[in-house]
Amino acid sequence: MLPTVRPGALLAALRGIRPRRGAVVVVEHPERRGYLMVKRVEAGPMDEAMPGWVLGPDEWLLVGDNRPASTDSRSFGTFPSSAILGVVVWPRHPRRPTS
Repeated sequence: MLPTVRPGALLAALRGIRPRRGAVVVVEHPERRGYLMVKRVEAGPMDEAMPGWVLGPDEWLLVGDNRPASTDSRSFGTFPSSAILGVVVWPRHPRRPTS
């Protein structure tokens, strides 16, 4: 998540908050149980992710801010709500503009 989150950074995340587009979330790696990743919500359930592609009712498109080096939805596909463990609330990160 460079440059937004640096390795070793201390984050606070809350459960029970529905993420919004642009939010930073903590998510469980889909292939490595117990391994956590920090990603940004590009699109959520029923959002249009790209022209002609609307996400399903339990699909999240998550991406890293350092796109060339990130392992995210482009590698794993969409994430289910159950994989999102919390929304980062501290430090507060600016939202990237969506296109």
